[in-house]
Amino acid sequence: MLDVQTLLAFSAASAALVATPGPAVGVILATTLRRGRPAGMASVLGVVTGNLGHTVAAVVGVSALLAASATAFTVVKIAGAAWLLWLAVRALRARTPGTFASAAADDAAAHAAAPAAAEPDGTTTTPPRAPGLRSAYRAAALVGLLNPKAALFFLAFLPQFVRPGAGPVWSQMLLLGLVFTGIAGVGDTLWVLGGTAARRALGRVRMVVLDRVSAALFTAFAALTLAVRRLA
Repeated sequence: MLDVQTLLAFSAASAALVATPGPAVGVILATTLRRGRPAGMASVLGVVTGNLGHTVAAVVGVSALLAASATAFTVVKIAGAAWLLWLAVRALRARTPGTFASAAADDAAAHAAAPAAAEPDGTTTTPPRAPGLRSAYRAAALVGLLNPKAALFFLAFLPQFVRPGAGPVWSQMLLLGLVFTGIAGVGDTLWVLGGTAARRALGRVRMVVLDRVSAALFTAFAALTLAVRRLA
């Protein structure tokens, strides 16, 4: 079992790294601004899923294989960049009408209409969950899972805090991955809260501005993803 000092040092280093925005933060913030806090939190869950996936990959050695194989690394890198470019194209083509204020009002109206609907026989049915939450989760999960930089990060960062005599390496790696995922989840939630506040502050700004800014950011993140290199 890792000692408290090691866990504290790892947590501090993780918090510093989490504070640096990347593609996942871009997706979370754009989703929150576009669809509101519930969709933003769905994106956070998607990123958490991606981080857990990289934790498991590091534990079982998939990340090491990815770093060692030029072909596998290139495939993941291209897939990740392609997904970010697709998000950029989708944002550019959206041309969302109205302003941030009208979008927030539409969300509030949809939420108010969410109570169970009455059937002719007197029973009630619960309306299905908004597909927007599922798509927000899926988009963020794919951004996280297809990020080659994240795979290399887990492979290079976690082992630095593994201690001899503290138990099996795999269990230490798993614990460290879970701690990092928890810290990242808290940090990502703060981005959602910030995005929610920004959504209110932007009020009269037209949503099409978000479409264009999102497209530019996702394109930039795609270029950065393609620029990632394997560990030497």
